[in-house]
Amino acid sequence: MQLVCLDLEGVLVPEIWIEFSKRTGIPELSRTTRDEPDYDKLMKYRLDLLKTHKLGLPDIQKVISDMGPMAGAKDFLDALRRDYQVIILSDTFYEFAMPLMAQLGMPTLFCHKLEANAEGFLVNYHLRMPNQKKEAVTRFKEINFKVIAAGDSYNDTAMLAEAHAGILFHPPQNVIDEFPQFPVTMNYTELRAEIDKASRRI
Repeated sequence: MQLVCLDLEGVLVPEIWIEFSKRTGIPELSRTTRDEPDYDKLMKYRLDLLKTHKLGLPDIQKVISDMGPMAGAKDFLDALRRDYQVIILSDTFYEFAMPLMAQLGMPTLFCHKLEANAEGFLVNYHLRMPNQKKEAVTRFKEINFKVIAAGDSYNDTAMLAEAHAGILFHPPQNVIDEFPQFPVTMNYTELRAEIDKASRRI
């Protein structure tokens, strides 16, 4: 049995924090792990900003629901799910991602959780586990799945390396340069072709 694991942000939907920053006019929310490598520090910074701007979870979900998936993402995913079992592995949060998942036909998503208080303001975040993308692929292999994984960024490379076949999708040049072992695809047609090619090989 073959299983396709896809990253979410940058593959099927826009980078949520960056897009959210643009739509709310709060440039500080566009900071990512490239700007602040300490993830805990970054998330606390984001939560403080949301509190300062009085943005509660319902406000955030409304903005995110207006983003929509990337052009062509739903058609690509619908076609892929007809031929493969597909699981989305992401470092986002269910509370952010679910409005977008609804627009993608509710595929299975493994990610993390946010904690809101009674007023709807976010007060904490909870990682399901460290390195959850790579760990999930490891467990799928242990129960005899042949895993094909695709992602767009540096934080996906451990997952890609763990899979039987790893594919980069529209990655930045620094990732292409640092990880030449992974085939590079730049659109959904190329990605589907590379998934099918890997499926015949593994």
